[in-house]
Amino acid sequence: MAEPTATISRPQRWDVPFDEKMDAATVDGILGIAPFSRIDAANFPKSTPLRDILLNDTSLRSFRKGEVIVREGDYGNSAFFIIRGSVKVTLGKDAIPAALLGRRETHKKNLLETIGQLWRNPLFPEVRDTARYQAARSAKSRADTAPPIPNGSRSPISRKADTKQTAVFLSDIPAVLKGGTVTLGAGLFFGEIAALGRTPRTATIFAEEPSELLEIRWQGLRELRLRAPEIKQFVDTNYRKYSLENHLRETEYFKDLTPEELKLVADQTRFETYGGFDWHTDYKKNKDINPVERLRGEPVIAEQGQYANGLILIRAGFARLSQKYNHGERTVSYLARGQMFGFEEIAHNWRAKDSVSLRHTLRALGYVDVLVVPTSVVEQYVLPKIAAARLPALIETKSEPENLASPLEQVSGKLPTDFVEFLVDNRFINGRATMLIDLERCTRCDDCVRACAAGHDNNPRFVRHGQQLGSYMVATACMHCLDPVCMIGCPTGAISRDSAGGQVVINDITCIGCSTCANSCPYNNIQMVEIRDARGEQLLDQEKKPVTKAAKCDLCLEQPAGPACVRACPHDALTRLNIRDTETLAAWLQR
Repeated sequence: MAEPTATISRPQRWDVPFDEKMDAATVDGILGIAPFSRIDAANFPKSTPLRDILLNDTSLRSFRKGEVIVREGDYGNSAFFIIRGSVKVTLGKDAIPAALLGRRETHKKNLLETIGQLWRNPLFPEVRDTARYQAARSAKSRADTAPPIPNGSRSPISRKADTKQTAVFLSDIPAVLKGGTVTLGAGLFFGEIAALGRTPRTATIFAEEPSELLEIRWQGLRELRLRAPEIKQFVDTNYRKYSLENHLRETEYFKDLTPEELKLVADQTRFETYGGFDWHTDYKKNKDINPVERLRGEPVIAEQGQYANGLILIRAGFARLSQKYNHGERTVSYLARGQMFGFEEIAHNWRAKDSVSLRHTLRALGYVDVLVVPTSVVEQYVLPKIAAARLPALIETKSEPENLASPLEQVSGKLPTDFVEFLVDNRFINGRATMLIDLERCTRCDDCVRACAAGHDNNPRFVRHGQQLGSYMVATACMHCLDPVCMIGCPTGAISRDSAGGQVVINDITCIGCSTCANSCPYNNIQMVEIRDARGEQLLDQEKKPVTKAAKCDLCLEQPAGPACVRACPHDALTRLNIRDTETLAAWLQR
């Protein structure tokens, strides 16, 4: 076999900045605005200095009146800071018809393109078009050598950045809105919760007037919050002032409160955080230890047997719901973003003469961000507004043996107890498109693997192997997680969500092969592959070391009929499921 001779420059962080037109003068202008002007640059390490973060992880963007900035339902990868102008935040779900938001449609291959894959796919593994890398690097070089802005020609933060996106306008704003709006003015952040939590946007936001915004991709935002306490405090204060009431309003039992009552409730709501943002590191370290020991290591948010002193609303992350069983505990279910804990007990104690304590223990599965509304506040403002028919049934208070937990079927869609434990202990509850294989039906024909390879340049993107419980297996394939921690450490933003369907995808051009995402994935669903050119020769960097890229399942984003693995299985042994959809999961198990 011929010795590899192809050589390219090894990709580096910020090879492809967030905005190629950001320059030193613009950064100077940003650093002159509060709260950025209060940041101590000495708190940042030499490897990621403050100026480089602003230069490479931010983009200056201009919006015209009525132009949509973010859309409800799109997955957030960045936050925004309003430099000048103002924006409108829509209130209420689906406040603007989806057709008016210009939703981007993912390109699907047509029939000829799909069939053409069979003979156009490369003969060698992991072939890349190196011209794309060179084009990206050339574009950056042109930006780096652009002439400086003449002094006095304009404000250093007044240029209009190219967005490379099709603008969407709401031409008749009052007519299209179904609900109210909130106005945010200059000097405020928005979108940081979706950006840091890797969750869908909860509202559509558009420019109320010609406005200039600083967009900060989440990698840079995380660095700013970590190194600059001024930014974290500023963002948290803004959330309480502008977003908390909207969060409460979207919660089922708070919808009937008046604006005045909602404000009183918000003023007394506490922010609490449990576990670490990088929960995956502890998970990978502790996943093989004794389950009892692992349970003890999970931070307790509320404990069975205690008084329900507050209604807990999950704002981000996952929490384990468990109950005493013999001399230990067993998992009953799990709670995720948007769910609540303790309401049944609070409602019972408000109506009945006999009080009950919490029936379950709530533990943080890694990082969990919660809102706590004190019980006295719920009793004073929330419960009186709820019709008796909408209140949960009174809790049966007769004493029961400690090992008789409430029926699992009530919480987990009739899933077997051991299956729920299996899903929670391995944290498969995070999966939005988990690959499940029924081994009693699977004949190991590998049609699924071959179909995957055919759709990805002859490179299969999953392994027909994984964790098993009885005759069921969770295969080693990207689950497109609700909380994709693979995105946490990516220094370039190369791994992100597709805004159309929420699939977690990798931009091969901006991936620098650092392996951070592969090391972060708790499920080992990302592989680092050594890439080749069109001749099949391995690509090396200047030090003659192989250049690698991250690769994983993309859920056949470009294929017209969806995941090829599912379609190719001749025995209906394989499916892709959202694990939180317990009804569908139970139906598949009980086929």
